[in-house]
Order: sequence, then structure tokens, then C-alpha cells
Amino acid sequence: MNKQNWTSVYEAYANKIIDPNVVPGAIIALAKDGEQIYEQTFGYSNVERQQEITLDTVFGIGSITKSFSCIAIMQLQEAGKLTVTDPVVTYLPQFRFADEAASKQIAIHHFMSNSAGIPPLASLFGALRRSIEEDPDHALFLPPFDKKSIQELPYIDTYDDLLAYLAATDLALLGEAGTQFSYSNEAFGLLGAIIEKVSGIPYEDYVKSHILEPAGMTNTVFSIADLQENVSVSTLYTKRLTDGKPELFASPHWLDAPAQRAAGFLKSTARDMLRYAEIFRTGGCVGDVRILSAASVAQMMTPHIGIDSFINYGYGLFITPAPHHHGGSLVEHSGGIKGVSAQMHILPEAGITGVVLINADGALPVRGLLAAALNALQERPVDTPEFPYPDYVPDSAAMAEYIGDYSSAEGSNVAVSLTGETLTISIKLGEIESALPLVPVGSDQFIAKLGPGMTNSVIFYRDENSRVNRILFGFRQLSKADRKS
Repeated sequence: MNKQNWTSVYEAYANKIIDPNVVPGAIIALAKDGEQIYEQTFGYSNVERQQEITLDTVFGIGSITKSFSCIAIMQLQEAGKLTVTDPVVTYLPQFRFADEAASKQIAIHHFMSNSAGIPPLASLFGALRRSIEEDPDHALFLPPFDKKSIQELPYIDTYDDLLAYLAATDLALLGEAGTQFSYSNEAFGLLGAIIEKVSGIPYEDYVKSHILEPAGMTNTVFSIADLQENVSVSTLYTKRLTDGKPELFASPHWLDAPAQRAAGFLKSTARDMLRYAEIFRTGGCVGDVRILSAASVAQMMTPHIGIDSFINYGYGLFITPAPHHHGGSLVEHSGGIKGVSAQMHILPEAGITGVVLINADGALPVRGLLAAALNALQERPVDTPEFPYPDYVPDSAAMAEYIGDYSSAEGSNVAVSLTGETLTISIKLGEIESALPLVPVGSDQFIAKLGPGMTNSVIFYRDENSRVNRILFGFRQLSKADRKS
């Protein structure tokens, strides 16, 4: 398929799945062997002004920031200042949970791979609290960013505040360090504290001088105020309730959480992000500048803990090894916060890198846009599923075991119900509730189809008595409510 054919097929599909009421503006950019081969924009950087999007328009990248934090840790390991197997308490003596002995077993490696066993917590919202309260639109925000959700949380402004919050939670870890995957913003926030302590300079300054500047990422910053005056910045869009239904509106204030910047607060451009993705395609280099050793990149891209039958987590990266992703490995991460939906893909064997940036939160097509482009580019039907999940027929008697309500301290609430032979998961966000059918793909494993090209792994966990006690949804483990007699 020549360029004209694949791009026209892709763009027809993209325009079909993009709803302007969900995606105000987006850009996709692809590169092959380090050379940009494609870019396309949809909508506007600012809808009201019909401001165009370019390769140099600044968007948020959310949790893709986590991989930057892991690069920083690997650089410090190369410099002999730490090793990833060091216990966290070596650098943060105040780090502890109720089980202090278990806390001391948690290493930097476990933070980087989301395998520390920390259940979902609300610390991010405490870290965001001042920023949310300063936002002129905060009265309109939906859960979990609304005033009611955050008003009982402590202000978590510093790393010491975050450590104190964790010490006071009295939580039980999900399991022994290294045995349970659950996405943890707290872990990555504290990687920033470790980087700061070991390097002797603020986390943000370290990332700028050791990653952004050497990689030539000239329009990538933690604070919009650090950009040159002529740089175009996307307007943020988020949702409010209008007549009981979610509606996008322009809300330009950027949220910030100084104690958790290492978890997800960089802003960047499509051009800069293609440069960044080169680190993982090339084994550590951007052009002729080496950012990280090939061995360190390989360590970051190693599947350190499994999530489902295909997807694993490395260091700040989701990893799908070959041949589960169309014959080649897939290295990726997504990002989302107020006004931000972002996706980065790297296909190392194919030499392909790609990024999609959207100026709205909860924009489900973000992953589908990138997956579809890679399908078209590699001459597959544009809607080919990313992962070959098998057909699976579960034991019908076991299906009832999944029924129940699941929640976390982070504010997630889901309910699983069974109608006939169809299992359904309902997601509750304040007054908004959506229901998705679950497709069985393995023992205690399902996928929820969120939209075109978008699935979410749903896994049920059992306790020592084989009773279902937790669910993985949104890459976080939620606990099942006790049954009332």
C-alpha cells in the first residue's frame, strides 16, 4: 500500500471515530527509522478561535512523564549513585506503611515497575488540591476532581507531605513486593524525591538538564511559564454536567502537583515526543547524542511484571513482547489528566515510533487513533485489534463469583453484574454511570471494549480460599466489598 492509499484509508477511519464533542483537537505524528513520515491534525488547538494545531503546539503528556523519571533513575544507576535493587528506605528513611518490615522490602525497582503492592490511593488529589482550588472552573469539575472529593484530603505539597500521608494510611499491601501489579502514582511521585536526593538538584532541573536539553526537546516543560512567548499552547478542555450529561468546555488552567510531578506533569509537542521516542527505538540515542546506555534501555523495556496474557510493565513503560503484537514488540504508555489525553507507541523491530496528543481528558479515541494508523501503515485492515485475545468460554458456574461492588481509596467505584451469560461492569463517576459488557479471554480474565481500538484488561483475583476478592480495572486493583448476610 503506497502512502496515498494508507493515509486516505486511515484518515477516513479517523474522521469516523472522532467526535468533536469528545476530541476538540488532536495531532498524530509517525516516524520511521528516525525520520518523520506522517502528521495529521483533527479539530483545533482552540475551538472557539479555530486555532490550528502544528507539530510544535504544546499539549500535556500526563503519565508518559513516568518513563522520563525512569530514565533519570537509570542514568543515576549508570553514574554509580544508586542501583534499582536498593531499598527505597535507603534514600527515603521515612517511607513506611503499617507493615514496616514489608515496607523495607520495597526497592526502587518495584516503584519503577508498579509492583510495590501499593493499592490505589487518593494522594494525587491531595497533591492537586491547591491547584484545583485555584482553578476558576473548579466548581464545575466532575469527580474525582470536584470540591467534595478533595475537601477532606490533606494538602500534599511536598515529598515529606507525601511520605507522611502514606505512613498514616494504615493500608495493607496487595502482596509481597514484586508479586502484584497495580498502577501507583505515589510510587512515581517518590521516584522524584529519590532523584532529587541522589542528584542534589530539583527533580525538574535534573530532567531538563539530563534528558530534555540533550534530546533537543526545546518545547517540553513542566511549567507553561517556562516556554518562549511565541510558542503555541493548546487550550485545555474538560467536562461539566449540563442537563445531567457530560459536556466539554474550555478550561485553560493547567493543574499541577509539585509532590507528584514525576508521575505525570510534563507538557510537550508532537515533534519533541518523536525525538523522545528515539531513545527506545535506538537503544539510548537521539540523533548522535546518547541519553542512556543500550543496556539501561533494555532494562527499561524488559517485562518485569505481567498484567494480562499479553501486556506487561517494564520501567515506566507498558511492554508487549513479540510475537503478540503483529509479530513485533510494542513499547508504549498513555497519559491523561485534566485537558490531556496522550499516547506514545514504539515498535522497535519495525523502526516505527508514533504519538497522539489530544487537548481533552477522557478522549477514548487517543489509543485507537494511533493503533489504526499503525495498522494502515503496515498494510493491515485499519480496525485490526492490537492483541489477539483468544475466544474463551468460562465456566458458567464461576461467573456468579465475580458479581459485586469494587472500590479503591483513589475514588474508583465499579459494579459487576451478570445477566444471562453476559458479565457487565458499570463504572460510576459521581452522577455519571456507564456500563460495558465484559468479553472472556482466559481464566478470570476479560476485556472491556471502551471504543474503537480501545480495550481495558479486567482481571479478577482470588484470595487463599479461592474467593474473588479484587479486580484489576484501569490497571489498578480494586477491592471487593464484603457480602452482606
